[in-house]
Amino acid sequence: MENNHDIDKKFNEASQSLEEPVTFQGFDKVWAKVEEKLDKKEDKKRIVPIWFPYGIAASLIIGLGSFYFINKNDVSEIGKPAIVQNTVSPKTNSNVQTIDSTVKSNIEKEIDAQKQVRNPEILAYEDVVPTPVRNTVPETNKQIYFSSDSYYIEKSNSISSNTTLNEIYEDTDGDGVLDKDNKETKIEEVVLIGYKTTTKQSAVTSTMKLSAANNTISSQRRNYPDQSKLDGYIDHPSANVLNIAQGQLAGVNISVGTGNPGSTPIITIRGKGSLNGNTQPLYVINGIPKNADEFRKLNPNSIESMEVLKDASATAIYGNRGSNGVIIIKTKKLSRKERKAFEKLQKVQDSIDLSKKIQQQNNEEYDAFVENPFELTKNQSVSTFSIDVDKAAYSNIRRMINNGEYVNKNAVRIEEMINYFKYDYPQPKNEQPFSINTEYNDSPWNNKHKLLKIGLQGKEIPVSKLPNSNFVFLIDVSGSMEAANKLPLLKSSFKVILDQLRPTDKVGIVVYAGSAGMVLPPTSAKEKGKIIEALDKLQAGGSTAGGEGIELAYKLAQENFITGGNNRVIIATDGDFNVGASSTGDLQTLVEQKRKSGVFLTCLGFGMGNFKDNRMETLANKGNGNYAYIDNLQEANKFLGKEFAGNMYAIAKDVKIQIEFNPKYVKSYRLIGYENRKLKNEDFTNDKIDAGELGSGHTVTALYEIIPTDVNSEFLPKENDLKYTKNTNDENFNDELATVKFRYKKPDADKSSEIIQVVKNTELSYSSVSPDFKFASSVAWFGLVLRNSSLIKNKDLREIEKLAKKGRGKDDEGYKAEFVRLVETYKSTQK
Repeated sequence: MENNHDIDKKFNEASQSLEEPVTFQGFDKVWAKVEEKLDKKEDKKRIVPIWFPYGIAASLIIGLGSFYFINKNDVSEIGKPAIVQNTVSPKTNSNVQTIDSTVKSNIEKEIDAQKQVRNPEILAYEDVVPTPVRNTVPETNKQIYFSSDSYYIEKSNSISSNTTLNEIYEDTDGDGVLDKDNKETKIEEVVLIGYKTTTKQSAVTSTMKLSAANNTISSQRRNYPDQSKLDGYIDHPSANVLNIAQGQLAGVNISVGTGNPGSTPIITIRGKGSLNGNTQPLYVINGIPKNADEFRKLNPNSIESMEVLKDASATAIYGNRGSNGVIIIKTKKLSRKERKAFEKLQKVQDSIDLSKKIQQQNNEEYDAFVENPFELTKNQSVSTFSIDVDKAAYSNIRRMINNGEYVNKNAVRIEEMINYFKYDYPQPKNEQPFSINTEYNDSPWNNKHKLLKIGLQGKEIPVSKLPNSNFVFLIDVSGSMEAANKLPLLKSSFKVILDQLRPTDKVGIVVYAGSAGMVLPPTSAKEKGKIIEALDKLQAGGSTAGGEGIELAYKLAQENFITGGNNRVIIATDGDFNVGASSTGDLQTLVEQKRKSGVFLTCLGFGMGNFKDNRMETLANKGNGNYAYIDNLQEANKFLGKEFAGNMYAIAKDVKIQIEFNPKYVKSYRLIGYENRKLKNEDFTNDKIDAGELGSGHTVTALYEIIPTDVNSEFLPKENDLKYTKNTNDENFNDELATVKFRYKKPDADKSSEIIQVVKNTELSYSSVSPDFKFASSVAWFGLVLRNSSLIKNKDLREIEKLAKKGRGKDDEGYKAEFVRLVETYKSTQK
């Protein structure tokens, strides 16, 4: 290809010699080549000159602009103070177009524009001009509120992903300056909604929140126009965490429950969430669900924030547990001093809780009694008492312990605890209704003391040979029986009895509330469906005319009396009689009269809170009967099902025990339990004196604690020197520890029979004693601890547990194992 310079030269010479171009052969091709070369040359010239100047200009603009904004320090002069609602932040023009020489002028224009924008837009003028503000409010992008005594500056300054810091500057010295030293801070409200957090303005769920705030904000919040942002803060001292929330949260109602001192407050969030009356919300403390007691025990000063979630959207993450709302607590990190103060507060709260539990049981009634003391054998060598086959005390105590309740010591009747369990005593080998079994060995709770165990085993009669039964169910349907653990449980319990009856047995039903009435005449047990239908129709309501109900029930039983049969009234109630014969004395007189009819009585106690144990026990003791407390369906199945024959069929009545101790070996003694079953010595042979009944297959156990003559014990009573009483011992009884006498009547007899048995002064090594001895003594020991007995030295629950495990022996039904667990549970509450 020809050189471009030669082509240009030839082209110029040709153009000079001609006025007009003259074409020649191939001119078009040559001209096309020229244009192509020129175009390519022009393109090469443009590539570098266009990019390079623009790059330099852009860099210069960015550099000068950055330097200007960093170092500018101009102050807006307020010619006339304005009430400014929004100060618009200056906007930097990022699209400045400059080319070479215009770069400088554009920068200057940009600087002028920045200065003009910094003057705030004046919305209104005040007639009185305050002193100009001299100090510069730091940072940009803020709102300034003016009032008569302070400015409120809200600065959006993100400090975390979910909080916004607000600063308050106040003119405290009247010089017109917003004093930065008086700055206060607060945290914007953050709402937790299930799986995430958001600001309250953005939340669509129904929530309320209390947050910790300092005193300065609390005292000055009335001066700020945006009051809603400062409402709902914990700004008052309180001794109780619930007092903080009372009246502070919309839709949250806090009541004091029953109104009694120490009663548990009831928190309701937007009404009741269930038909069963449960309104308690779910408590979440530092992300962990807690119960109401732990929430109430919180130190109010340790709470950083309290949040209430109230609708389905906010509580979705917690499922059914959050159906009544969710209260979320976040606590502060406490210092060592605060932790110590909180521990002291915790002890006070625990004391209050104990008082509350005692207060809750004030409506339950138990007869007070004093435990049997030690008796000096030389002054009183004879002890007489009636047997007791009641089992109510143990199941009632079990209910208290398992529910975490205070155990009333007057509810602890040790003989009923011991006799709740069956022991491996042999059956009688002759015509006597029971066998007699004794055992003598060391006491586990008092060193050097001894225990004498006396056990009776009732003859077991096959169900097929039991006499026909005439049962009258006497059922309390008053208003106090409405609770689930009363009438509903009662109905299920009586259905257990029906499973044990034969077609020849009869059942009648009498109920009482404000008055008494018969709802089912005596009906054959083969019509089980009819009896169940009558039970299912029962509903609770009205007052309690218990005396009238007892009258009608005995009348029905007497009208259908079976000669030689088993005639029995079974009363089921909480014992809260309040109409007619309702006092303990009136009821005692009534049943004492009715027992002469030959009708026996069984008392079944139900419920808690207003349970009248004293009346139930009186009815059973004076009415030729027995008494059980039914706290659940398992207990009903035990007493009315598995032990039906022993509890419902008496093989002996008015059973009494009298023991005479030999002063040569026994310095002092005391009977463990049976405080309300003690008899006068002369009552032993008096057949008119009522005593306990022994059922088919029943076992009865009694324990005597003995101080041997060669032992000096701190529990010995003070001796009196008697002038006329001889203290010598007959040498003929050198091997006898005591003589035990038993008296009883047959169920249909009026005259008693007597059995005598001698206890030898011999003992086995403790390792050789029977499991029954170990287990019975462990149960008695536990009862003494529950009563806080002053007559025992060792109260170690671990030792009781260990002894009970050694004495479990045969335990097919697992009741002894349950006792071991009960001791463990009680032990855990005593730490």
